[in-house]
Amino acid sequence: MKNNIRWFTIFACGAIFGFGLSMSTMIQPEIVLGFLRFEDFGLLLVLASATGVTLLVYQLVPRFRKTPWFADSFGLKTSTSMKKTVIGAVIFGLGWGICGVCPGPAIAGLGAGNWPLIIVVLSMLAGSYVQGRWFSTPQ
Repeated sequence: MKNNIRWFTIFACGAIFGFGLSMSTMIQPEIVLGFLRFEDFGLLLVLASATGVTLLVYQLVPRFRKTPWFADSFGLKTSTSMKKTVIGAVIFGLGWGICGVCPGPAIAGLGAGNWPLIIVVLSMLAGSYVQGRWFSTPQ
């Protein structure tokens, strides 16, 4: 039963996220590219709102809940590979800047019927496969 509730919660959160992306017009590459070219700053409000809500939730939830809903405890994950992180962020940013679509909005855009985004999603899957297949270090 707990596993069903977990999957329902994941689905509901994803649906809310996708709805928010659609409402903010982030699923339209033209809008995102206008923002990246400093022509339209509407997405700056979206970015600031999302950052503010996330900061608030990350600060408040651990104070009110002793454990997360679907884990044993709250924890911090330390980053050990700064060089790879920076290189990956640059590659991600270049891809985002070229096509005007981030992974979340690309998938939400498919759900809204923006079918040319299938090229972006397939490219993301191919890039993820290549990275995982050839560039991951064994642990």
